[in-house]
Amino acid sequence: MDSLPELTFGQRLKVHRERAGKTRAVLGGLVGRSAEWVKAVETDRILPPRVHMLDRIARALKVDVSALVGELSGRSAVVNGPEHPALASVRDAVNRFTLSGDVPAESLRSLRERLAAAWRARHQASDHRTVLGGLLPELLRDVQRAALGYEGEERRQAQSLLAETLGLAQMFLAYQPAAELLWRVADRAMVAAQESGDPEALACAGWFLCQVHRDAGDWDTAMAVTLDVLSALEPRTADGGTNLLALWGALNFEAAYTAARAGEEGRAWRYWDRADQVAQRLPQGFYQPQTSFSRVIMGAHAVTVAVELQKSGEAERQARRHDVAAIPSRPRRARHLIEVARAHDGKNDKEATVATLRRAYESAPETIRFNGYARQITLDLLDGPRPIRDDARDLAVKVGLVA
Repeated sequence: MDSLPELTFGQRLKVHRERAGKTRAVLGGLVGRSAEWVKAVETDRILPPRVHMLDRIARALKVDVSALVGELSGRSAVVNGPEHPALASVRDAVNRFTLSGDVPAESLRSLRERLAAAWRARHQASDHRTVLGGLLPELLRDVQRAALGYEGEERRQAQSLLAETLGLAQMFLAYQPAAELLWRVADRAMVAAQESGDPEALACAGWFLCQVHRDAGDWDTAMAVTLDVLSALEPRTADGGTNLLALWGALNFEAAYTAARAGEEGRAWRYWDRADQVAQRLPQGFYQPQTSFSRVIMGAHAVTVAVELQKSGEAERQARRHDVAAIPSRPRRARHLIEVARAHDGKNDKEATVATLRRAYESAPETIRFNGYARQITLDLLDGPRPIRDDARDLAVKVGLVA
């Protein structure tokens, strides 16, 4: 029987940690995380960790996993997001390696065009994850074949395309129950980028790798990866093109995002300012396809920083200053609206929260279906004020949280 039925996951963790006589720093050290991360989990500032981390925490505290999750276990599984029907075929494509060069490799120009078309589809389609799930298996196979079949400079170019394709795969895998696959894709992308010698490939792979570390709660490593890549690229940005400059800006924002997640307010806004200075140097209308970095995205980035710092009022103020319709990518627009909904939720404005989540759903249903924060808030809204319950239930049905 659950002895702590009314407590959130974070509150449960704090109870069991204190019963075990461990400080946050000690527990964090035992599971490879910082004391600040433990604090963020205990105060429910971030979502509960996934299964592999739950097991490590339980072992460190010498309790059963069920003692940590209790009756929340079913709910936690729902919040963590479903498995997309195409996950099995994408997993198979990632896990299988082309070891024979008997089949001629596709031209690099053709592969580049296919990859660019896949990125356009990712931004334009409301069912972007389903679109990617259909494109990725063959694209991964053919790009890996090119990385094996070409030699010299052409092989380096193929490695760059492989790193980018694996980044696209990471976009598909995010928020699904495939943590081990996500890590493998991010690591392989960085290796391919290093093999290519292409600074843009390195910047993009570093951007993706930072996200995997940050979403796993390893903020120190996420920041270290980002700063290492920024340092390596800095000498090249002066003579690089617009795309490299945009990737440089995107990495500066990743540093801001990571600092905000860790609760480092001053550092977060300093890196946001640096990213904004880069954005203002970009041509009007330029939109970097892998990272969405652009002038128009900086408003959305400001909302994200404020939300992560738990400054809901500031996040709402930033949201009012920027036009969401200016973001050309449908999934990125939906992601921004989810962040705005988090701000409204932080201010306990349930009507604005559900209305904003409905707008996110209209922009890109598959973004909200797989986003843990959106799913968590939607579940909470089901028990909200009576006037918004019907809208909340309708949204929960569409998202797949209730039948």
